[in-house]
Amino acid sequence: MTNIQTISQRASRQARPDTARHLYAVGQAVRLKGGFRSQLAADDIYRITGTLPPAGAFPQYRIRNDDERHERVTTQDMLAPVNTASGGRTTLIERTFGNG
Repeated sequence: MTNIQTISQRASRQARPDTARHLYAVGQAVRLKGGFRSQLAADDIYRITGTLPPAGAFPQYRIRNDDERHERVTTQDMLAPVNTASGGRTTLIERTFGNG
């Protein structure tokens, strides 16, 4: 009886929907949110080059800046979308408080 219970418990864990969904698509323009590790790169625009499995609770992305020769890996919580209607440039208030 414990074998049946263990199998059903495993099945229920695998059947749970994935709560960490990718919000950004490949090719989308994003910025790195400011932080102690990304202060120099916070104003640069990056493109999503690939999606990766989650790291903990956050999906991961491969991103690349046109001025760099390498790609970076970052989590979704460290990214912010770029408003492409304004040519990729946002105002200080938009960068500070978002577009909403």
